Amino acid sequence: MTANTMTLKSYLTAIILVTITLIIAVSGGLLVFATKQTYLDGVSQRGIELAQVLASDERVIAAIQRSNSGTPTSLQDYIENLRAKTDASYIVVTNRDGIRLSHPLPERIGKRFIGEDILPTLNQGQTRTTEGTGSLGTAIRNFAPVFATATDADANSSANTLAANTQKAREVIGAISIGYLRQSVADLLFQYYKEAIVWLGIIYVLAILLTLSLLSKLKRTFLDYEPEEIVQRFKEHSLLLDSIREGIIAIDRDHRITAINKAASYWIAPDKSDAQLIGLPLDSVSPGLEQLIIDSLSQRNKHSITLGRHTFAVTLYPLNARHPGLNNAGFMMVLNHEQDMSELQQELAATTAWAQQLRAQTHEHNNKLNVISGLLQADKVQDAIDYLQQESDQHQQILGALVKRIENSPVAGMLLAKHNYASNHHIQFTLDEDSQLGNYPQATNDDLITLIGNLVDNAFEAAQHAQGNARRSGKEKVPSAAVSLYLSDRNKYLMITVEDNGKGVDTAIAERMFELGVSGKEIHSEHGMGLYLVSRVVHRYNGTIDWERIDDTTVFSVYLDKRALQQ
Repeated sequence: MTANTMTLKSYLTAIILVTITLIIAVSGGLLVFATKQTYLDGVSQRGIELAQVLASDERVIAAIQRSNSGTPTSLQDYIENLRAKTDASYIVVTNRDGIRLSHPLPERIGKRFIGEDILPTLNQGQTRTTEGTGSLGTAIRNFAPVFATATDADANSSANTLAANTQKAREVIGAISIGYLRQSVADLLFQYYKEAIVWLGIIYVLAILLTLSLLSKLKRTFLDYEPEEIVQRFKEHSLLLDSIREGIIAIDRDHRITAINKAASYWIAPDKSDAQLIGLPLDSVSPGLEQLIIDSLSQRNKHSITLGRHTFAVTLYPLNARHPGLNNAGFMMVLNHEQDMSELQQELAATTAWAQQLRAQTHEHNNKLNVISGLLQADKVQDAIDYLQQESDQHQQILGALVKRIENSPVAGMLLAKHNYASNHHIQFTLDEDSQLGNYPQATNDDLITLIGNLVDNAFEAAQHAQGNARRSGKEKVPSAAVSLYLSDRNKYLMITVEDNGKGVDTAIAERMFELGVSGKEIHSEHGMGLYLVSRVVHRYNGTIDWERIDDTTVFSVYLDKRALQQ
């Protein structure tokens, strides 16, 4: 990363601090507005209620009536005593002409009330709240009208004057003004604001501390990697997983799939992508793999398992192997396709077979050259010519049979080599005249060579071994070693039958003879591979393999699905 690139910590710190600051600022503004509005509404409500109470006071009404009749009157002492018990800045009582009967400053009593906002109260009897400037300064001013009440004489008057007395009772004779100076209100609000600012500051500091703690936790969780590095590593890991030929599966402690590459997803669930398998329980995707996990006992183990048409070697790695403090963090499974694993064995077996065939052909060629050389040295030219013609005719005969019956050139070449080997080792090797084998893809031809070649080699060895045992036992009539082969792909299946006159399969290994390393030969340190490779090829092409003992011969029969061969 470049030096001017903002790191995850600084980026998140900037965003969170700006967010917290905006939240605190907006919250503070809303709190100030709400506090101010609530306080002003409370001031207005209290002022109106107090003004209405004073407007109903008999002493206040009587004083106003005297003032209206021309008698100088003052309510200074009475009103100031009441004001001292409230938070009002002033309480002013006026008569109907707006002349003050009370004021916080005594010298202003008897003078006219300053401000026209009192007129709607005096003229129409309105109860109202305004903000205006008077002799004491700008204030929130609450007004309530004072109405005249009936006197005792009026109360004793006749019914004819009742209507007149009622109208007189609703007559506005004065007004009550209760004010709260703006400066006083501001001082009170500032006290509230100081407390709010302190609490907002505490919340702000706590939010910053929590943010720093969260960022520290994130950095530890991300192993000090920045987002760009995490994304880059994720892409690299995905590319690495998908480029591996082996199947890779990682599961957590609950046996749910946490990572899987394309090879593994294709093998265990061809109808789903690797992304769709993430999070699924392993037993719902592959019960066989789930059973391997259960049997592993938290140790590295290698197993063999068949998934669909494929056989795999599975290696299990506990994910807590490098971290003993973790409690069963999960497993990683590596699936190796046994087809790929057996390629080296197949190539080795094929190479060994070709080397043996080349040695046999070289030995045979040298022997024939020696015969021809001896005949020529003895001046038996015609005999040498007849010998060459005989060898040529025999070779052309087997070539003609292979060309006529076996169109598959790689298999035909292998069978020719087997025929030469049989001739050199005095084995009667015959290809059924009704045989037929067509061409297939190169990979299929390689598998057919492996399958047919190993079956024929086993038949050769069994026949030779039986012949050798017969000679060692001193029998007068020793049967010749004989092997016959039949190939046919005329129908939906490729049929391969190999028959030999050996002693057959040992019953002790009959049920295990297709396993790796199992051999019926007396010296089998380098054997036990042929039938194993044969069984793998048969399984790969949805086939079957059987054997039976008929009279003195052993017959191996193989059936392969032609559709699988042609894919």
